[in-house]
Amino acid sequence: MNIQKVIDDVYRFSVNIEDKDYLFEGLWPIPNGISINGYLIKGDKNVIIDLTQDIFNFPREITHQIEESQITIEKIDIIIMNHMEPDHSGWLREFCKKNSKAVIYCSKKAVPLLQAFSSVPPERAVAISDGMVLTVGDYELQFFDTPNIHWPETMMTYERKRKILFSCDAFGSYGRVDENAIFDDQIDGEKHQFFEQESLRYYANIVATFSSFVLKGLEKLKGFDVEVICPSHGIIWRENPAEIIDHYKRYAEYSKGPAELEVAVVWSSMYGNTKQVLNLVIETLCKRDIPVHVFQVPGDEIGYILGSAWKSAGLIFGMPTYEYKMFPPMAHTIEELMVKKVTNKKVFRFGSFGWAGGAQKDFEARTMRSGWDILGHYEWQGTPKESDKATIQRLLEAYCDTLIAFTRQASKK
Repeated sequence: MNIQKVIDDVYRFSVNIEDKDYLFEGLWPIPNGISINGYLIKGDKNVIIDLTQDIFNFPREITHQIEESQITIEKIDIIIMNHMEPDHSGWLREFCKKNSKAVIYCSKKAVPLLQAFSSVPPERAVAISDGMVLTVGDYELQFFDTPNIHWPETMMTYERKRKILFSCDAFGSYGRVDENAIFDDQIDGEKHQFFEQESLRYYANIVATFSSFVLKGLEKLKGFDVEVICPSHGIIWRENPAEIIDHYKRYAEYSKGPAELEVAVVWSSMYGNTKQVLNLVIETLCKRDIPVHVFQVPGDEIGYILGSAWKSAGLIFGMPTYEYKMFPPMAHTIEELMVKKVTNKKVFRFGSFGWAGGAQKDFEARTMRSGWDILGHYEWQGTPKESDKATIQRLLEAYCDTLIAFTRQASKK
């Protein structure tokens, strides 16, 4: 990949993680890859904004890209670290060995992390204050604390003359970025839809827990005229930056509920008895024109389940009782949903049991503080009878009525 001009003497350097077995943050599958972006401002003083991870051959690749701009690593005067997570700072240790003069600008909370993550002494750092402006030649770089989007030390950098926001992890997405299509105006509608889906999944996996901070950060940005958004992952938004801002606002507001009139159905079955009701559940939702997304556990990755659950106003769980409690893989999945603060959902649960029930009691106890409105449940022993199916269908019809009314009422506000 080659270095790409953003505007004037502002450049993007980037690598793509394309290993299909690689798990982002050691957790999240990225079968479509992900880009790691950094930015270079050339001038009387040369500035780098964020780096890359010290994996694969990334440092060598980024070094090559920077040299394409006719400067070397040793010629960098200022390093701006918006975020200390290793995918952006992992190369900092070796970078600072090659370049002993560059001054590091970061948030106050990031200063001790420089030593902890990169063995960089705090004497090399300048701790920014919120709103501080650094003038470098013709560039005016203004720094803003944006804590917990998504680490506590995160900040953003705004170039005031060209109205560029270097947003770090905010407004990012999964998905590799092609070298000749790094801007939003260079991709077609299908690719826009792809990045929208990948930004939602990225948000649900990485940022969702901190949605209240995202909303605070968006409120902070209202006073700024942003014409270009340069994130650390994903495409650069220069034609319509409002699009990704609107997406993130919508994602963050899902945390307050309700979300979209959709249902994520998550099911598991030990011997097929719970599964026998699955098609009935799906058919009932489809007849009411409610989009449904179906996931099996174990089997489907939690990262995809989170993305769908975050967007959906409704959750339906199908699971058997296992030793008087929830089926363990489902219990783990539900715990993950709660950790990511998937809340304000309308919920239904169904499932079979063998010698005795207990899953529903366990389910209700574990989700007591989830913010979920459990509208109903149904359990049966062994194989479901026609009477069991008729009862489930009646309960699901009532569930659909409530879910539809819930989302319609919110859309009128």
